[in-house]
Amino acid sequence: MKSCSTVRTNRLRGIPAIPGMAPGYRDPGRAILSDCLNLDIVKNRPVTFETSLVKRLQSKLESRSSRSQASAIAVGIGDDAAVWRPRAGFETILTTDWFLEGRHFLPDLQPAESVGWKCLARAVSDIAAMCGEPRCFLLSLALPTNRTGRWLDQFLAGLRSASRKLGCPVAGGDSTQHRDILINITVVGECRPRHVILRSGARAGDAIFVTGRLGEAEYGLRLLQTHSAPVALSDPRLRKQLYPEPRLAVGSWLRKHRLATSMMDLSDGLSSDLSRLCDASAVGARIQSALLPQLSTAKKDRRATFNVTEMALHGGDDYELLFTVDKTNVSRIPRTIDRIPITRIGTITAGSKILVTDISGRVASLENRGWDPFR
Repeated sequence: MKSCSTVRTNRLRGIPAIPGMAPGYRDPGRAILSDCLNLDIVKNRPVTFETSLVKRLQSKLESRSSRSQASAIAVGIGDDAAVWRPRAGFETILTTDWFLEGRHFLPDLQPAESVGWKCLARAVSDIAAMCGEPRCFLLSLALPTNRTGRWLDQFLAGLRSASRKLGCPVAGGDSTQHRDILINITVVGECRPRHVILRSGARAGDAIFVTGRLGEAEYGLRLLQTHSAPVALSDPRLRKQLYPEPRLAVGSWLRKHRLATSMMDLSDGLSSDLSRLCDASAVGARIQSALLPQLSTAKKDRRATFNVTEMALHGGDDYELLFTVDKTNVSRIPRTIDRIPITRIGTITAGSKILVTDISGRVASLENRGWDPFR
């Protein structure tokens, strides 16, 4: 994390002096930032705001348990760059992910702790989709001044929880000030050579599978946005939206048994991501809406009307896995892996059409209506 220019110290207040102002003057904006960051600014010791923020990030994110996980990190936070030790006999997987206020999360509706958890979990989901293991991550963070106090503490608590749960310690990053919250996560993962599963391996006749239930995250988001009465953040219906869990164990199982011919994670919705997998593999697909693992609780929600099939087809943020299996190996796929349901939803076809058969047997083209940031 890079530092900015140093500042001289106001002797009376212990905070940066403002050129041209009396020694006792305390600028309100700087005072707020100083209080929020718990700055250690002393006489004749030039300290920058960002340096103090870096120390705070380090103290919140690093712990004895995370350091014990981080044998791959030779040099972490505090130097010009991190030094990472790859394991012999492994290939490196790299992924990066933006998480932007107003675009990917709503800070007035979603708790800061969940933002911290989710920004890492969604990036690690890409590693799971390639059957890899997460090894460490880099955090780039831009914050407005009014988010450097309690909000930042809660954000870091959620990020630290995700780091521990996923076995992915922090190695470094960068920080700056901005009017909006901007988060970028880079994750380093590893996998044995020739064990990575790509989007491009599907072939006509392969069976199509998904993990978990589809549409749960979209359902949670709609509950947050549409309910006239506040929804308790502990409500289990919000769990998938606020605290998604990348399917690392499923990816590991598929890697071990060498059964998946192609795979990707479901981040933007089934209709969008199935299209991407088919494009990469130069194939088509036919799925059945009746087979989609839909959210049953949404059907019982009397306070709002939701089309659960539409949410399963087009809802984003589920971070489940979409994978294909050769038809000769379908019987080897269990109903659950690590207690996660596994559901067959269709078949890969020759050509390029992506079709969906509804409950009445009617066949139609599957419209791509998943998440698109440029739409």
